[in-house]
Amino acid sequence: MNKYLSIESLTSCFKRQEEKLSEMIGLLIDYPLIDARVFELPQIEKGEEHEQITEIQVNPLKDNEALNLGLRFYQKLFIHHNNPNISSKAASRLPGALCFSVSHQQYKKAVSVINEVNQFKAELENIVTKESGISKEQRFEFVHNHLRGLITLNAYRTITPLLNPDSINFGWANKNIINKVTKQQILERLEKSHNAGRAVPPYSSEQWAALVELEITDIKKLPDDAVLKIKRPVKVQPITRVWYSALQKQVQYACPLPVIVFYTEDSEIKPKIGTLPDYNANIIKHRYKPKAKPLELIIPRLHLYREI
Repeated sequence: MNKYLSIESLTSCFKRQEEKLSEMIGLLIDYPLIDARVFELPQIEKGEEHEQITEIQVNPLKDNEALNLGLRFYQKLFIHHNNPNISSKAASRLPGALCFSVSHQQYKKAVSVINEVNQFKAELENIVTKESGISKEQRFEFVHNHLRGLITLNAYRTITPLLNPDSINFGWANKNIINKVTKQQILERLEKSHNAGRAVPPYSSEQWAALVELEITDIKKLPDDAVLKIKRPVKVQPITRVWYSALQKQVQYACPLPVIVFYTEDSEIKPKIGTLPDYNANIIKHRYKPKAKPLELIIPRLHLYREI
């Protein structure tokens, strides 16, 4: 797809997402509310995006206050929806659950609209990251020239509908993203960085090139069959654990947005919604932590490790 077709697709897709979001909100407002709980998290101020997070204080809200905040949050897609001092680079999240009593017909209609919203979200991400053919470095300019102030993460996030769960509980996930890489892949990445001739603060272009040369030398010394991994820490995020008694099954979801929970009129299940505790990195407990192979840090800035 050429750039001009991508621009037309981008704006058209986003407009349809907005329309479907409005339709979804209109439906939910008309459905009888059984329960609503959301958990406000502190907002990140500009300049504090990369600060390490060790504590998070949660502000729980319920009933109509939670419903109104949750519905507004689905449509919070632009920088101007934030306060001026709040960072648009840091992800804003509102975990929670909005529970409605519906007929089977109402459920089908709502889920159909939610699925359409999610399709437009996936399509928008695909247009920006793939169809446009634009490099990662140019995406910000491409999006903001045509949808000024759009917070792309918020526009990409899918909405999770649930049907007749017995309980909905919340917690925190704090883990690493681990990707296995080869010696050759790392060398190619380093040589590309070296050949770019850029200056990366606080280094001059000459200092940066010398640093990367040392990294290339270190990688070349490794055996060809060395097991290399990029182990990148991910900031803590809220999750929800949903339990279905009839299936004896628990399903876990990331929860940056409130899940939308439907209870059909013929269901005898009454929703049980837990709370999201404050986060404290020093007292978090792992339910199960598999024994990992020992790793040696090779290149700190790339989070590159070698199995030993």
